[in-house]
Amino acid sequence: MRYLRSKNVFTDRSGYLFILPFYALFAYFLLIPIAEVIYYSFTDFNLFSGSKLVGLRNFDDMLQDQVFWKAMRNTAVYFSFTLIPTMALGLLTAVLLNTTLIKTSWARALVFMPHIVSMVSVSMVWMWLYDPTYGLFNRVLSALGFNPVQWLLDPRTALPSVIAMSIWKGIGYNMIIFLAGLQGIPKDYYEAAEVDGAGRFRQFANITVPLLAPATFFLFVTGVINSFNVFEQINVMTSGGPVNSTTTMVHQIYLRAFTEFKMGYASAQSVALLCGVVLITALNYRFGGSRKKYGED
Repeated sequence: MRYLRSKNVFTDRSGYLFILPFYALFAYFLLIPIAEVIYYSFTDFNLFSGSKLVGLRNFDDMLQDQVFWKAMRNTAVYFSFTLIPTMALGLLTAVLLNTTLIKTSWARALVFMPHIVSMVSVSMVWMWLYDPTYGLFNRVLSALGFNPVQWLLDPRTALPSVIAMSIWKGIGYNMIIFLAGLQGIPKDYYEAAEVDGAGRFRQFANITVPLLAPATFFLFVTGVINSFNVFEQINVMTSGGPVNSTTTMVHQIYLRAFTEFKMGYASAQSVALLCGVVLITALNYRFGGSRKKYGED
């Protein structure tokens, strides 16, 4: 009996040893950098000289920085006009590809393909499509008798142009997640609804949408985080212009840290972004991830 107890203790401790490498890497590459960024946000660190504590000066400068507020506004606009359309189009595409009419692997692969292509490559292709002289979009407009549009050079159309590209690229990922959820719904529910006289729309509203709640919640949370971290397409397509009309919070952090070398100020902006993402994610879990929504008592 004493041997069994000692063996169980040894087995439990060895289990901790097996998971130790993961937690060590997690702490080294995530927790420690986060702690360092929080510390540097209270300093004037700039890579070239020693840092000293400056208290809340970086945060005070951030609140008075009009470009930072512009970046926050652009990030909020990007989030608002990218997340819901991408999810809605992904769900619609998944429903269409889950029918017997278009239930082919090549169609699903074609829709999913933009997601696996790197953002930099996609951004370069769409820059050519948006080209004011040789771009495909302006050629189509000219053929229809309209004047060409300065897609990425006009402050009024630059951010919507980036949003349109991001929606196109994100549809495939949302489609795959929703498609997996659709295939997990028992067909008995739909057959019983047909017997009761429910039409396609009522089946979709009363069966499909509620049972896709876990997939919808997952896509919403990850979509919020990705929307607030938007950077690559902004940096490649517009560099934040024209007139800061497309700059975002992450783009501003990059500029402050690696072009102006104001690491302390960039760290303060990173802390603000982290707090915003954590707050929104917590609200999502509080109001969107309830047991009632998942069909539990």
